[in-house]
Amino acid sequence: MRAAIARAMEFPGLPVLPAGLSCLRHLGDRRMRKMLAALTLLVCAGAAPAPAPIRTLDGHRLTPAAIDGEVGRLMAAARVTGLGVALIRNGRVVFAKSYGKRDTAQGLPLETDTVMYGASLTKATVAWYVMQLVDEGRVDLDRPITAYLPKPLPEYEDYADLAGDPRWRQLTLRILLDHSSGFANLRRFEPDKKLHIHRDPGSRYGYSGEGLELAQFVLEKGLGLDTATEMQRRIFDRFGMHRTGMTWHDDFGANVALVYPEDSPGRVFKHRTRADAAGSLATTLDDWSRFFAAVARGEGLSRKARTAMVRRSIAIDSPSQFPTLLDARTDQWRKIGLGYGIGWGVFETPYGHAFFKEGHDDGTSNYALCIDQRRDCILLLANDNHAEGIFLPLVDRLLGPVNLPWQWEGYRPYDQPA
Repeated sequence: MRAAIARAMEFPGLPVLPAGLSCLRHLGDRRMRKMLAALTLLVCAGAAPAPAPIRTLDGHRLTPAAIDGEVGRLMAAARVTGLGVALIRNGRVVFAKSYGKRDTAQGLPLETDTVMYGASLTKATVAWYVMQLVDEGRVDLDRPITAYLPKPLPEYEDYADLAGDPRWRQLTLRILLDHSSGFANLRRFEPDKKLHIHRDPGSRYGYSGEGLELAQFVLEKGLGLDTATEMQRRIFDRFGMHRTGMTWHDDFGANVALVYPEDSPGRVFKHRTRADAAGSLATTLDDWSRFFAAVARGEGLSRKARTAMVRRSIAIDSPSQFPTLLDARTDQWRKIGLGYGIGWGVFETPYGHAFFKEGHDDGTSNYALCIDQRRDCILLLANDNHAEGIFLPLVDRLLGPVNLPWQWEGYRPYDQPA
């Protein structure tokens, strides 16, 4: 209180009034008597100073009321059910608030500790864990995965489909985590439901959950590491993420968000009983914003490991992220250096290097973006796919105009024609 009042009055050294002391008591300080009338109302009422405005990258100041107004207007215009917004400045969470409903039928509000489906934010969280293993010297990103496995990959039942393709020997953890494995996103999307290598590993970006699942398989079979246990110990416990898990926890159910696919009734998202590096994370706005702030600060990793994680490992030349494995190429993204690091996408903005991660499923739309050097970030967690139509204006107005590659990400603004 002392510091806040002193700042408010631009008068350092203000003495603290003892509890119960009348605000009209003579304070024995000639300078204080001159300030007493102005301070009386503030001190007697115990009023807290107004929150400091939050600056955007382009210098605008945001008050909490202004943020509420902007988010509310956009949600209403795009018919978004529920949305959590967290803002990070210089590696610290300075704003976190949830809007709308977690359950429309029961009229339950979405809250900052409501458990939501993390979807592919899982991949970025797993990447953090893998880079810790790199720091510990337990894995090398560029060592072929065959060096970690006790037997050839196709001899495992889950990967028997690769028996006729020797290119599996070229796979490394870097290739699996920067999405250049040549796999489809998931084998169930293949016409024959089998796993195939469509491109030489490491040659071209193509988003693949299969790559993350194989990385998990290598760590579990080759190093004997249980993914759920390691993630809990290394990340969730460390950063106080008490309502986050790679598998479903029974105590999540008291406050959990339903998901709302396009214009459909709400439903429960899948409760995972097994950790899946491609997308089993359940988390909250409070929890994942704490983790994201730690990523921004570089806490928990060496500088070398963190830099390797959020710097470009492979360039992106596809016109859009989905569908994956498009043959078409474009140089449209070259000027912004769009690419992928280890579990995180990257591009260059007018304010410096940025890293990002999306999370999408039926009824789930999540987005995390951070300007690396400034450590300024935005996190958006939604239980409604309509939210993707307001990601661009939310980023522009709450973080700053970063030239978001929304066309590649498929985030067409809600007010633009298809």
